[in-house]
Amino acid sequence: MADVHFSFLLIFIAGLATGVGGLVALLSKATSTKFLSICLSFSAGVMLYVSFAEIFREAVEALEYGYGDAMGLLIATVAFFAGILLMVIIDKFIPHNDDITEILDSKSERKSQFSAGEQSELKRTGVMSAMALAIHNFPEGFITFIALMHDPVMGIAIAIAIIIHNMPEGIATAAPIYYATGSKVKAFLISAGAGLVQLVGAFVAWILLQNVFDDIEAVFGIVFAAVAGIMVFVAIHQLLPTAHKYGKHHLVMTWLFAGMAVMALSLVILEFAF
Repeated sequence: MADVHFSFLLIFIAGLATGVGGLVALLSKATSTKFLSICLSFSAGVMLYVSFAEIFREAVEALEYGYGDAMGLLIATVAFFAGILLMVIIDKFIPHNDDITEILDSKSERKSQFSAGEQSELKRTGVMSAMALAIHNFPEGFITFIALMHDPVMGIAIAIAIIIHNMPEGIATAAPIYYATGSKVKAFLISAGAGLVQLVGAFVAWILLQNVFDDIEAVFGIVFAAVAGIMVFVAIHQLLPTAHKYGKHHLVMTWLFAGMAVMALSLVILEFAF
């Protein structure tokens, strides 16, 4: 079990990665769509590997311990697909707009090159993206905190996956706001704020663990299985299609497997470290 202060610090760093991504968009004169494709592919590989090789495996073990092999596997499987279903519902009512990266094609264009109507639309797009990102980030903070409290190795692995995932999201959030307002400070603060909502999710998880949950092992198992489903959904539905849109197939596959390899190596190192 990880220290509570360390857990909040790690989740803070993961949330701040969104702001770092925003800085990349704001400080570079031209953000390469190839670079975005690499980031998204790598992130998808990290998420897929950690979901199947670590998170779902831990979920099954936790549930089998309390309910037996067959029932434990059944509960974990149902929770896995429940996590996917949850993301389908969230995505339906609060779409996560990945087409925002098209704005990066304008590269070094300034606010003055857009009409008033275009500026208004860009600002609305950026704000809506930040809101959607904030809502998607809440469960990420929640699950990372719970994972850290149960298994530091898995919690750190999830945090690494989220950090990598958050950076391109920060780029996609900050860019349209900057192009609409001309304010780098405003664009950075909005993108960073959306990421730091993960701390709210972590705080809620801490309150629930302190005051509500009794059968902790069963809670961990169900939550982990649902988390695995959520991360698989994000990787397949969100990251890979956008990566393919902005990069060639072989580039996407290369960095997808590179992400898997890096996460696999990270998990091995963390096991020796802890």
